[in-house]
Amino acid sequence: MMTRLAVAAMCILLSASTLAEAQQRKSKIVLGYAKCAQCFSLVLAPALTDKIDIDPVGFNTASDVLTALVSKSIDVAQVTYLHFITALDKGFNVVAISGHINGGSEILVQPKLGLGEGDWASFKKLLAARKAQRDPLKVAASRGSAQDIHMRGELRINGIDLNRDVQFVNIPNPADHAAALQRGEVDVICTVEPFASQIRMAGIGKTFVLPYRQAAGKLTGLIVTRSDVIARRPQDVQDTVDAVVKLVDKIDGDPQAWVELIVKQTGLNRPIAEAALQNLYPDYKMYRGSTFAIARMMRDLRYVSRDVSADIDGHMDYRFLAQATRKAKEDIGY
Repeated sequence: MMTRLAVAAMCILLSASTLAEAQQRKSKIVLGYAKCAQCFSLVLAPALTDKIDIDPVGFNTASDVLTALVSKSIDVAQVTYLHFITALDKGFNVVAISGHINGGSEILVQPKLGLGEGDWASFKKLLAARKAQRDPLKVAASRGSAQDIHMRGELRINGIDLNRDVQFVNIPNPADHAAALQRGEVDVICTVEPFASQIRMAGIGKTFVLPYRQAAGKLTGLIVTRSDVIARRPQDVQDTVDAVVKLVDKIDGDPQAWVELIVKQTGLNRPIAEAALQNLYPDYKMYRGSTFAIARMMRDLRYVSRDVSADIDGHMDYRFLAQATRKAKEDIGY
């Protein structure tokens, strides 16, 4: 009789233990990010929530992150406004749910060109001279990046014909930008932090301009997901946005944690990481009005095949950000 009671008691204890373990299991969100200074900060997100298991996964570029999202390899993605507009143009299932970090772009030039910072008049004289010599100025970026659209927009508003005045060079991995400029393979490059600071501080290139006068301004980072993730896992999406908002507040108030992360992830030294943060702006807002302007600019630049303005409102969901910040959508960028 005692043996049966003991067995029954053990079964009850095991059942209770199994139930407790099941209750302690957290939902998992796979969060993709690109390998750049602003994006690396998402590695800190898992420590900022006890409600969900966030698994950050790094990709070489934001285009790779977007591909992973639409193919359902990940649940949430850090991309740029450019990728968001591109996704709408292609009919992809993406929904913007939060901002992240803005800025991070810089146009640098070969020191030997002798161009002063912001001297567009001399820049255009150089373009004309090189065209006359049938040796057009070679201008580089990572095709499909925020820096590419920032650069093209900046050149365009300064009266430069993108089809005739310059020769574009695509260098897919931003980590390769410094070497290309140093070897003289390109004359001008628009790159992302911390590689911009690396190039500048090593004397490989010098600042020409921060390309923020074009329609996108300083906007770069968006957190996006898919509508099926929102439909099936709304609380998981909310918990993820809550963590992103906490992350933005954390690195805004304590940038040293961000610096340490950049050093660890890139192998670059602390002065470069600290310099990179001078051109980065933690910001969880989603800027709806500017998104329309970016869409129009991308259409004008023939970066997309159509004007996606009519699709934007249906793919920007402010509910999660409003709840995370306890703010009305009009106060978070709507």
